[in-house]
Amino acid sequence: AGTLESKVQSEISSQGGGNGHGGTRGSPHGVIVTGDRGEGGGGGGGGVGYQYPYTTLCKPPPDANMVDWASKNLNQHTQGLFRRRVSIANMLSWNRGSIKKPMLITSDRAVKKEACEMFKLVQAYMGDRPARLERRHAALLVVTKCWGMQGLRDELYIQLVRQTTDNLSLRSLEAGWELMAISLAFFSPSPKFRRYLEGYIQRHLEPSNDKKIMQHIMEQQDMKNKKNSKSRKKRKQNNEEEEEEGLPISTYAKYCYRKLQKVAVTGVKKGLRKPTLEELDQGRNAIVTPSLFGSALEEIMERQSERFPERRLPWVQVQLSQYVLALGGAQTEGIFRVPGDIDEVNALKLQVDQWNIPENLGDPNVPASLLKLWYRELEEPVIPQSFYKQCISNYEDPEAAISVVQSLPELSRLVLCYFIHFLQVFAQPVNVSKTKMDVNNLAMVMAPNCLRCQSDDPRIIFENTRKEMSFLRMLIVHLDTSFVKGII
Repeated sequence: AGTLESKVQSEISSQGGGNGHGGTRGSPHGVIVTGDRGEGGGGGGGGVGYQYPYTTLCKPPPDANMVDWASKNLNQHTQGLFRRRVSIANMLSWNRGSIKKPMLITSDRAVKKEACEMFKLVQAYMGDRPARLERRHAALLVVTKCWGMQGLRDELYIQLVRQTTDNLSLRSLEAGWELMAISLAFFSPSPKFRRYLEGYIQRHLEPSNDKKIMQHIMEQQDMKNKKNSKSRKKRKQNNEEEEEEGLPISTYAKYCYRKLQKVAVTGVKKGLRKPTLEELDQGRNAIVTPSLFGSALEEIMERQSERFPERRLPWVQVQLSQYVLALGGAQTEGIFRVPGDIDEVNALKLQVDQWNIPENLGDPNVPASLLKLWYRELEEPVIPQSFYKQCISNYEDPEAAISVVQSLPELSRLVLCYFIHFLQVFAQPVNVSKTKMDVNNLAMVMAPNCLRCQSDDPRIIFENTRKEMSFLRMLIVHLDTSFVKGII
């Protein structure tokens, strides 16, 4: 990485990336951004884990009741010799046996056929059904089926809701939540079902519920198995071992909640290639070790501090930026506008999440697309939401715009300034003649990656889009970012 960094720094310097272009980057009012805002802005958290504000999450909407939804959408299942109807409560409770028809009402024959087989795979993954298939492959089959067949997705999530309700095996329960977390990394439920799944997940967010779940499991097992004291002692020992080995259900629920919010916006996994075991493993590992994508800057820096304690900027940001330049991105027509091959981008994302960038990259559009994705998927945008109104209110005033940047939290300020410094390379006339991406085009394609409008009103979104572009253009033209040249 050292050789690459030196090469890129030399290229930036030779193109005037940090010293203004024609005197326009410095503020006409004499206001500049300097590098004396404190040391270690991106350092680790001193051993204190970054905490997400889950306690501030809204409560499930009162009308998002799973039972009400089920009464209108579940198939009527029967059981026994006299084919008695299975109650809604039992339909939404853990089941050891197989199902004869889908959980949800559907007229799709393919879904009807696949749903019952998928339920067996879910049981196999959770350890509720003996299977020759290895658990990872069972999960991959489930995810692949749903990825390729939209009608199966709600069916899977309702099956997982069922198998994680009144489940008296802690290991099975954890596996069910784990499979839900993995699935949410690939596809979302339908908008119709999403709010009900969200309500179900929210009811498991509080850590105080974990003890209640464990207590309920032990009480139910004791009621079912009133055996001699030796058996109870052994059973208690097994429960304690399970409790020590697994993660709290609230941990899974928090992760699922975040993934549900994200996948509802980003949609299903893109590309033509089917999900892979590597992607599945990444989805599972991200529950404990957060991904470099879709996380908060603070969390990324905390995770990074173990490998690169001296770095003040996210490794992923610096590496991808440098590779775009090293591959000739500054002379590639349509850079940032022309997307890289989506399957290559997905493959590179897997590598980057393992702190590795392959040396055989050839197309600068691939790391450029992944870099845009990294900015866009940050849990909190580079310019935090609390500063959004200031940005769109000062999109025509260079001094005020730079003042907003100066007032950002230290880490956000450094990341944003590096981002602008990077774009200023592409805004140089010598590069614009090759890329056809002048400062206006750069601002247009990049503004959505660092500013996020929270309104649902199309008129406000349309109006703010213009202001967001103007604000970013103002920074590319006027912000002095020369101080970031020596920061990594």
